[in-house]
Amino acid sequence: MRDIIIFGIVVAGCLMALGRPWIGVIMWTWVSVMNPHTQAWGWVQTMPVAMMVAVSTLVGFLLTKERQSPFVDPAVVCLVLFMIWICVGWPMSYYVEESREMLTRVLKIDFMVIITIALLLSRKHIELFVWVMAFSVAFYGVKAGIFTLATGGVYKVWGPGGFIGGNNEVALAIIIVIPFIYYGYLVAGAERRWLRRGLMVSMGLCAAAALGTHSRGALLAIASMSAFLWWRSEKKLLVGIVLVVLGMALIAFMPSNWTDRMHTIETYDQDASAMGRINAWWMAFHLANDHILTGGGFSVYSSKIFEMYAPNPADVHAAHSIYFQILGEHGWMGLTLWLSIWWFTWRSAAWMRRTANEKDGTLWCGQLASMCQVSMIGYAVGGAFLSLAYFDVPYDVMAIVVATKKWMQVKVGQQTATSPAAIDRGVPA
Repeated sequence: MRDIIIFGIVVAGCLMALGRPWIGVIMWTWVSVMNPHTQAWGWVQTMPVAMMVAVSTLVGFLLTKERQSPFVDPAVVCLVLFMIWICVGWPMSYYVEESREMLTRVLKIDFMVIITIALLLSRKHIELFVWVMAFSVAFYGVKAGIFTLATGGVYKVWGPGGFIGGNNEVALAIIIVIPFIYYGYLVAGAERRWLRRGLMVSMGLCAAAALGTHSRGALLAIASMSAFLWWRSEKKLLVGIVLVVLGMALIAFMPSNWTDRMHTIETYDQDASAMGRINAWWMAFHLANDHILTGGGFSVYSSKIFEMYAPNPADVHAAHSIYFQILGEHGWMGLTLWLSIWWFTWRSAAWMRRTANEKDGTLWCGQLASMCQVSMIGYAVGGAFLSLAYFDVPYDVMAIVVATKKWMQVKVGQQTATSPAAIDRGVPA
């Protein structure tokens, strides 16, 4: 039955995407982030679901006139330059053929992000995209939160597969969608008490799930996001009390083995896993210095590369850091371009927060931009300890910021053009 339901949803979405391709990019996000077909039990698991949705969306994109230029923000330009750069560096990789699969995967994700920006034209489009993106990860967060509470946090939570198959990876994915659940709470309206309560419960379960992964990076990311959310809040006392009480309750609930693991943050130099990560960071640093522009390519985590560049050649690790991952794989130029994506995304979100107001109907833009920044803080801190540089959701956050900023600029421009002062100046309505 699951196979039939999922297949029916995918087929219906593909058909709708031909005429309304904005539905296609929302379907793509659901399929690529949640991988719903992996939750089935039969034949749909092996179907090329992502390809079906992508092809339908691209056909619809070519046929529709309801699209905008995606190159409306410097962040998108930097993303395109980064895509070009990794293509330029690929032939110079240490392992060219081994890097081909990841290169293709990254380009597909980034290309669909650009298509997404071109097709999200209205508040309805943007908010549906936000809901689906958040649900695609929160689905696993709520399940894992219930599991964590039911088992007392004794057992470690693992991810469903793909980019977020590991415990550390799924923890970060859950953390960076929590702000968007909170955005839903903000805009739900006081009259929808059942929805607001459900969203609050979902946030609590997602936080419990993140702790249930036993990920030290997740704890740091949650703490950083909470501090930033408190700093931004207008009701600092109330928000501070809620965050402290909730945090203390969750931490007190976790078992002693979880507490012991978290305490190793203070004694990282005595922890083999932490020292292995530092060893990998030094490897990436030395590799980038030897290949300043292009780095070593996607597949540099081998004994041969570690023998050449790591302080401890025998301790072969993945990068375990989004920053050192990009640095080692694509060099200093690649890292500069990649960091520029997030710098310009942050600036665009900051502009929306400053400019949005209730009078011109753009207050929701400021609220959404603020939650995007909270999410980016979680990704920036938690990602410092995880190899999750190409995961879809942070790039979806960028798409949300760029599309919302464009909508807001159009909205404000229309109101300015129809204002009495503009009419007096001869500006056409």
